[in-house]
Amino acid sequence: MERQIIWRGLLAGAAAGVLAFLFARIFVEPQIELAIGYEEGVSAAYEALQDSHDHGAAGHAHDHAGAGHGDSHGHAHSHGDGGGITRTVQSTIGLGMGLLGFSVAIGALFSVAFAVLYGRVGNISARLLSVYLAAGMLLSLYIVPALKYPPSPPALSLDETIRQRTLLYLLTVVVSAALLAGAVYLGRRLVPRLGAWNATLAAAGAYLAAVAVLFWVLPSINETPGPVVDAAGTIVYEGFPADVLYEFRLYSLGTQVVMYTTIALVFAASIARLTDGPRNRSAVTT
Repeated sequence: MERQIIWRGLLAGAAAGVLAFLFARIFVEPQIELAIGYEEGVSAAYEALQDSHDHGAAGHAHDHAGAGHGDSHGHAHSHGDGGGITRTVQSTIGLGMGLLGFSVAIGALFSVAFAVLYGRVGNISARLLSVYLAAGMLLSLYIVPALKYPPSPPALSLDETIRQRTLLYLLTVVVSAALLAGAVYLGRRLVPRLGAWNATLAAAGAYLAAVAVLFWVLPSINETPGPVVDAAGTIVYEGFPADVLYEFRLYSLGTQVVMYTTIALVFAASIARLTDGPRNRSAVTT
């Protein structure tokens, strides 16, 4: 029975990967192109400064707002060739394969969690549990971590901090998922005392409080580049466009919503037959 559940999760993940790719290709990729264009403009601005000033003056002419770095040449690297891979390949095959692989992995994780929870978290139908589980995974694995360490397009991050940012983000994902699991367990334990509604509110409040403490403990990272200025303080190239940053993060969230929604709906439709009836329900939970 578990194998059938996992296969359904993998298929749901594959379907989600296709739809997520289409969404990202239409909405996210244009914002990446704009970010790369900004990065190329920064490089051209530095070259122009170097033509008119000595290297020392140009090397300290960039005001990197909020990041605490006087020298921001780390933002001037090019994302156009991807180490020999063209942007066309990156934005099509690369994006598609990356999202497909990620979605299938999430689908597998989703199916394992479903097999563990089904029949053990109350009298909830397979379809409803699929929706709840997808919403919980979206919240704990993406939305909460992204509130602390939001995704950024090219030109917004320093190369020398990539390891730190990656480790902090993964730590936030793991802790957020563990806190949500703990909140669900707490809510189940409180139901006999407080009732379902109050227990749910108490568990949600505990999760939010724990996340707030987590955000307070973890360091913040702000590397959004400010304008390029010359030695006299005159702006020669504007800072990163706020609308591009906003839309990139909005559409990145949209990609995740498409992925998790598709997994929930496809899995719910395919699992209903398998779990209908008391015999199948007991087979899943044993």
